[in-house]
Amino acid sequence: MKFQRLYSDAEGESHWQDVEVAFEERVFAPPAQKIEVSEPEPVTQMMFLRLRSGWNEPIHPTPVRQKLICLSGSVRVTASDGEVRDIGCGDVWCMEDNHGKGHHTAVTSEEDFVSVIVQHG
Repeated sequence: MKFQRLYSDAEGESHWQDVEVAFEERVFAPPAQKIEVSEPEPVTQMMFLRLRSGWNEPIHPTPVRQKLICLSGSVRVTASDGEVRDIGCGDVWCMEDNHGKGHHTAVTSEEDFVSVIVQHG
């Protein structure tokens, strides 16, 4: 499994990076058998987000470090370096470009874009 990381470099330019998730087999819910899980990450809050079909925003940085998990619809996200990624159902987008130029997002689906946002401390 991979997720898409959008981060800012020291000059404030945002860039995409594919990040592989490491799974380890361990006891997670005894007495159930071992399962493969990733390392836990501390989070501060979780919320749902909806962007209406046709929504288009100006370029901006993310307000806090957070992960977005797409539930339905799709968006096109452009990093300030010009690289474009399409985020659709099931995709995970890690937003870490909380300084600098930021990114542009537009809903590309006819249906609304709905996601879960998990914010990190």
